[in-house]
Amino acid sequence: MIRLLGLDFDEMEQAAALALLAARPAGAPFAYLVTPNADHLVRLARDPARYGPLYRDAAWRLLDSRVVARLARLLGLKAPPVVPGSDLTARLLATVIEPDAPLAMLGGSRATAAAIAARYGLRALHHHDPPMGFDADPAAFEAALRFVEASAARFTFLCVGSPRQEMVARALLRRGRVRGTALCVGASLRFLSGEEARAPRLMQRAGMEWAWRLAQDPKRLARRYLVDDPAIIGLLWRERSALRRAGRL
Repeated sequence: MIRLLGLDFDEMEQAAALALLAARPAGAPFAYLVTPNADHLVRLARDPARYGPLYRDAAWRLLDSRVVARLARLLGLKAPPVVPGSDLTARLLATVIEPDAPLAMLGGSRATAAAIAARYGLRALHHHDPPMGFDADPAAFEAALRFVEASAARFTFLCVGSPRQEMVARALLRRGRVRGTALCVGASLRFLSGEEARAPRLMQRAGMEWAWRLAQDPKRLARRYLVDDPAIIGLLWRERSALRRAGRL
C-alpha cells in the first residue's frame, strides 16, 4: 500500500489489477473497487467524515490521475501506480467478461448499454438508469440497490458519477445481500460506447486528458477543472510539509 492524501492506495499496475479481478468468481463475497482522481481527493479532503468511509471500505483503491501522481513525485512524495478506470474497464470487457455471463450496469442511457452490449457481444447485460438525484430519494436509491442484488452478476459497473456510485457500492456491502465485484467507473462506459471521445493517447500519457475533456464539455467541467481541482496542489504541499516535520520525508 502507498498512503497519499489520507488514502491507502494499492500498489498495483493495470495487469495485476486485471488478474486480481479475473480471479474472483461470481460467488465471491461482495467487494468494490474505486479509482479516485483529483476531484475525488479534493472532495475527500473537504469532508473526510462524509466521504472517507466510501473509499476506506473499498477492497481496492487505484489512483486514476496522472496529474496527481506527477505532482506528488515532483514534491518528493511517493505516488501509487496510475490505473485509469476507463482502461481497466475496457480490458475487463475485452478479455475477462464472457458474452453469456450476467453483467450489471447501473447508470448510463439505454443507448449506452446497447452500444456496450453490441461492441463486446454481451448477451446478458442488465441495465438500470436511476433518476437524477436518486441518492437523495430513498425509494429510488433502494430500487438501485435491489437492481444490483437481483442481477446476480459477477461484475457490476457503477457509472452514476461520484460520490453516488461509491455510496451505492458501500450500501451494497453493508447490506450483505449480493456477491461478486463492483467497479465504480464513472464515465468509462460512455467512452467505450463512443458517445464521448476520449483524449488521444499522447495527451493521456502527458497528463492532459483533463484539458481534452474540458474542451469537449466546458459548461459542465469548467468549475471542476479550473476552480475545484487545483486545490490538489495545496493538499499535496501540506502533506509534504507534514511529512517533513515528522521526519518521514
